[in-house]
Amino acid sequence: MALQEKPLKFMKNVIIYTTPGCIYCKVAKDFFDENNVKYTEYDLSEDAEKRDEMVKKTGQMSVPMIEIGDDIVVGFDKKEVSRLLGI
Repeated sequence: MALQEKPLKFMKNVIIYTTPGCIYCKVAKDFFDENNVKYTEYDLSEDAEKRDEMVKKTGQMSVPMIEIGDDIVVGFDKKEVSRLLGI
């Protein structure tokens, strides 16, 4: 009898906007890595277009700014991020 693989859980698109030296950005990325969450990172110190995009979406310059599907979390709120990811 062959082992059946468990289907992959649907994962929402995750984007994180960061800056170098932001400890909460590192904590968020470590959390994603520990939970095998694929994400796209935008370093705002190198990408003015993404920085403007983030400000337009949130009205703020706070990082990390995390997009999970259609939801936005400003800062790293582990409980809220976990809830939105279903983990």
